[in-house]
Amino acid sequence: MTKILVIDTENQARNMFLKCLEEEGFDVIGAENGLVGIERAQEHLPDLIISDILMPKLNGYGVLRALRQNPITAMILLIFVTTKVTQADIRKGMELGADDYLTKPCRPEELLRAIISRLERQASLQKWYAAQFQPLLKSPEIEITKPNTPQLIFPSDPQLKKVFYFIEANYNQQISLNDIALAVGYSPSYLSKLVRHKTGQTIQSWIIQRRMAAARSLLVGTSERVEQIATLVGYQHPVHFFRQFRQYHGATPLAWRKAKAHCSFIKYDIHQS
Repeated sequence: MTKILVIDTENQARNMFLKCLEEEGFDVIGAENGLVGIERAQEHLPDLIISDILMPKLNGYGVLRALRQNPITAMILLIFVTTKVTQADIRKGMELGADDYLTKPCRPEELLRAIISRLERQASLQKWYAAQFQPLLKSPEIEITKPNTPQLIFPSDPQLKKVFYFIEANYNQQISLNDIALAVGYSPSYLSKLVRHKTGQTIQSWIIQRRMAAARSLLVGTSERVEQIATLVGYQHPVHFFRQFRQYHGATPLAWRKAKAHCSFIKYDIHQS
């Protein structure tokens, strides 16, 4: 049975969530503040935690930070449900490793959708991990490349091999620091520090570099529209792809493609002459 811990100082909100989740068949645990929540998380090891942010003694950010720093609780899913709703608040929570962010008042069906979505995503990632990484762990000779990799961009580092393997296999879809951390068995904060220490770059930077490599290959080797290429290399919005491509290459994707085609024509013409 899936176990869920609800941390909230508001008795009415906490009891409502507990009752709703229990009726849906979840094994539920309540905690009236952040300190008690951490204790119960370590004792019961729930599959998922629902937590408010504005709490005395220890707020939700402190709870999340403590969970992520402890290897025993680092991979527990956490969804913030709170009245604290500024963009900066959301960004801070996500940077610390929150899995979702809902605002109060929160309807039970909205909370259930968020819980089911996160649990299904976790199960999917774990299934993928079991299929992909077990052969990797048994076969150290496997490289972090696929047959059609446009270019090898990742550094060779045994400690980061699984990280780059995951990026290589998933760069063309939406992936996050939390997804990679779950797949390789590290907490998001530890993984972020490890990659920066080892490579001098962030995980997001490596994801972008891999996408840029794939985009360059498609721009040169195919006639696909730029908007379609953006989708193929993992961008939901072409505008985001255009912006990042220009930042990395100093030109728009279309201008870069035309320049490469022009260079190829000149080389071909010289060769023929």
